Amino acid sequence: MPMTSASPDRPATGPLLTVCGDLLIIAPRNPVAPARSGAKAVTGPPEAEAGPLRSEAETVPVPPVAETVGQRPPGAKAPAKLPPTANPYRRLLATPGARAFTAGNLIARLPQGMFSVSAVIMIAGSRDSYALAGAVTATGLAATAVVAPWTARLVDRHGQARIAVPATAIAVLGSVALLLCVHYDAPAWTLFAAYAATATTPNTGGMSRARWAHLHRGDPGALHTANSFEQSVDELCYMLGPVVAAFLCAGLFPEAGTLVGAVLLMTGMLVFAAQRSTEPPVAPRTHAASPLRTPGMPALLSVFLATGAVFGTMEVVSIAHAGGAILALQAGGSCVAGLLYGSLRPAANVGRRLLFCLAGMTALMSLPLLAASTTDSLTVLALCLLLAGAATAPTMVTGMTVVQRLTPAGQLNEGMTLAVTALLGGIGAGAAAGGWLVEHAGTVTGYAAPMCAAGLALVIAAVTAARRTRRAA
Repeated sequence: MPMTSASPDRPATGPLLTVCGDLLIIAPRNPVAPARSGAKAVTGPPEAEAGPLRSEAETVPVPPVAETVGQRPPGAKAPAKLPPTANPYRRLLATPGARAFTAGNLIARLPQGMFSVSAVIMIAGSRDSYALAGAVTATGLAATAVVAPWTARLVDRHGQARIAVPATAIAVLGSVALLLCVHYDAPAWTLFAAYAATATTPNTGGMSRARWAHLHRGDPGALHTANSFEQSVDELCYMLGPVVAAFLCAGLFPEAGTLVGAVLLMTGMLVFAAQRSTEPPVAPRTHAASPLRTPGMPALLSVFLATGAVFGTMEVVSIAHAGGAILALQAGGSCVAGLLYGSLRPAANVGRRLLFCLAGMTALMSLPLLAASTTDSLTVLALCLLLAGAATAPTMVTGMTVVQRLTPAGQLNEGMTLAVTALLGGIGAGAAAGGWLVEHAGTVTGYAAPMCAAGLALVIAAVTAARRTRRAA
């Protein structure tokens, strides 16, 4: 849902703002220098982050304001000190209050993997049209891409608990409305309207990442582990969600997946919002520009958009080819890869690492196409989906790491929500394209779409890197 290198000979006494082509990085040049506000300085992001996604840096000094990621806002509590342990995830969850908000987060995020699959099964079974089902889910995801950043901005300004709970209630009502429209055979346009109402669903993963960033300011190792953990949670939910949705829709009644997902979403959000001790402080009301205007963010969001198309096409094509349960294999491979990736040290060159991850994802996404075109064995296809998912989590973790370093701390939830909405926009477009391919070209041809979408993400990143290199030259 994932860049600057300082010269050791250059004197530095405070935080510097680094403009790298289209990317903007703010990082302390001297991690032991005292902050101007009087608080002790904390270590910011690692400085060795040069890579193919940025050009030669041009730096200008800026004051150590609270919006700088990795610095302590005035009056804020000191970052949590973690007990030493060999297991980075045990160390992470030992943070006071972490297990409580993680439990609510897990409950609220499980429906992420249920809603779209449940909608596809429910609508396709009732209306006998995968194209209609894909179009409805695409409409809902497109609406989310528009509404979610505004919801995230409200969360940053007014607090997670105050905004997330009513926003979730509106989304749950939209899910219930969709269920009733399908059950009572309402006109097709009502399906689009009902599913679009779910766009107010808060970005639970972004709010959770914002809590980790607040708790572990200035600790790049802990933030890397937290980002990997959150991505693995995403993959776990997308692994279990389709299985639970398919089981409920087939074992009980077609609308059961949507109904249970709505209940879990509301319950989990109430539990998550109740954990006030770990909630980030409300950002002061300013006229700061949207993180979308940050140099480098539009290009990165384009990569997220193309990556989302990988997931959207794979989901619809796999459901049509072998049922929703097989999607769990791809998410399972990504979940394991994410946990392993989180146990490694943070990347010293985030730009180059992102390119490597995108290249690996493109190569591995060709495996389901080869399996579907050469054999009818679902076992072989399942193994290929498992391997295809291995590059997904490292790619998303690396991308989210770049997003966090581009976004001011006071707008962190909004910045990460922009990345997620770009991802959702890609998923929506991919779902629509996947549904069209299934009906007009067959599922075997449909498996070419995820590979092409991954290749597009790689091309965008590579072209952007080459452009910055030419500018530097």
